[in-house]
This record gives sequence, C-alpha cells and structure tokens, in this order.
Amino acid sequence: MTNRWVRGALTIILSVLFIVTLWELTTSQTSSVPEEPYSQMLTLAKSGQLSTTRLDSQNHVAYATTTNGKKFETTYATEGTATLANQLVKDKVVVTIMPPATTSFWLSLLGDILPFLIIVFMLYLFLNQSQGGGSRVMQFGRSRARLHTDDRRRVTFDDVAGVDEEKQELAEVVDFLRYPKKYLELGARIPKGVLLSGAPGTGKTLLARAVAGEAGVPFFSDSGSDFVEMFVGVGASRVRDLFDQAKKNAPCIVFIDEIDAVGRMRGAGYGGGHDEREQTLNQLLVEMDGFG
Repeated sequence: MTNRWVRGALTIILSVLFIVTLWELTTSQTSSVPEEPYSQMLTLAKSGQLSTTRLDSQNHVAYATTTNGKKFETTYATEGTATLANQLVKDKVVVTIMPPATTSFWLSLLGDILPFLIIVFMLYLFLNQSQGGGSRVMQFGRSRARLHTDDRRRVTFDDVAGVDEEKQELAEVVDFLRYPKKYLELGARIPKGVLLSGAPGTGKTLLARAVAGEAGVPFFSDSGSDFVEMFVGVGASRVRDLFDQAKKNAPCIVFIDEIDAVGRMRGAGYGGGHDEREQTLNQLLVEMDGFG
C-alpha cells in the first residue's frame, strides 16, 4: 500500500511539473504575429510607415507596428539593440526597449532537472514492474486454494439437506477432528481422505464445508482444473504448496473439487509418456501417502 501511494504521489507531482514547464516554454516561445525581414522594417521606418517598435534586448526581437495598425516582428543582430534604437529614433519611430526578463531561479532549475527526474521516474517504474513480474513468476507455482475459516459465516450440517446418510458417515470424521486424543489412545486412525461422488449441484462442496464448520477447523477449497497448466511442473508444485499450507494449519480439511480433471488412469497419455496431468497426479498421491 505504501509503495502504491508513493508511486501515485510521484506520478502526480512529476505530471504537474511537466505540464507547468511545458506551458512556460510554450507561452514564452510562441507568437501570433507574422515575421518580416529586418530590411523590410528599416524600409518602413525610413518611409514613415512605422509607428512604434518594442525591442526585446534579451531575445533580439523587434515587435513593430505600422501606421495602419499592422503588427509584425523581426530578428536583429545580437549586438545591435542600441544601434537599431538610435536609427529608429532618427526615423521618428517611437521605440521602447524591453528589459531582460528575470527568470525565476526555481523555474530555471526545474527546467534543467525535469528531464533527469522523468528518466529516473521511468527507470523506477520499469524496475518496479520487473520486480513485480519476477514475484508473480515465483508465485506461479503457488496453490490457488482459498482458505475459509470460522471468521466468516459458519456452515454446519443443519445447512445441508437431503444427505442424511452421508452426514452420519461424516460425523465420525468430525468427532475425530474435535477430539483426536480419544481416538489416538484407542489406536484408531482417521481416513486419509473422503471421496464425494455425485452429479453437479448435489451439495458436495457444501457438505465438505459443513464438516469443517462442525469440527471448527480451517477449510481449503481448490479445483482440480487449477492444477493443470501448459507449463511442466506447475501442477505438481501447486499440489506441494497446497499440502504444505494444510500441514501448517493442521488440523484442517482440504477439498479438491472436480478432482477427475487430474485423477485419471496413469499411463494414458499420448505415447504412454508422463504428461503434466500424470506428474500432478503422482505428486497428489505422494502427498496423500501417510497424510492424515
């Protein structure tokens, strides 16, 4: 959150500075009057057709107005301000010499360092995106399982209807999760897993959440399709990460929906080779061996 706030603040500040500097440069360099040759201005002055002239001694530009109201500008020599002014006065032209403009120190400094700041900011964004991309690559093999705890709405067997027999069978699992010491003293072992089979929409996921809710343990929910990717090794890595999280939060329940996406007969790949699904399934079996 802090990095995002700093990045946003820097973006706004540099954008404002860039706009202010660009506006200053644009307004100071653009002009709406036409430009005429220097000789044309001298000719108009000698013929009495030039009324007034403003001489910009800093930029060496003369802003002239003819007797009929036409305005134009022209550029004169660098060292010619005083000479041109004397010549125009002799030709009875009203001459005004503009003093050199005093540029603000901060504005001048800003114009010098703004390009450097923009380059530094662009490098910062590039490096930040690169680091973010690297972290996303490192997290590509992480499990996408969602963790449900008691902090949210608790699901119990009372929320599940129409599967009374299944609830009775799972009651022993719930009791073991609640009071594991009682069963361990008797030498009992909890099943390594429970396979819920049925048509879509029959309440398998809700029943699994109800078991976790009744036992008061964390509930990890994942889908079998999330393990299968086009990159080799990603599925197995996600399986390892899922069970690592489960072990850290033990006792808990790991629910894998649509497990048939990976749980098929091994050796059925093209050419009999090990494809990504087989590697994922092998890793799942390895993790379940001795798990529970």
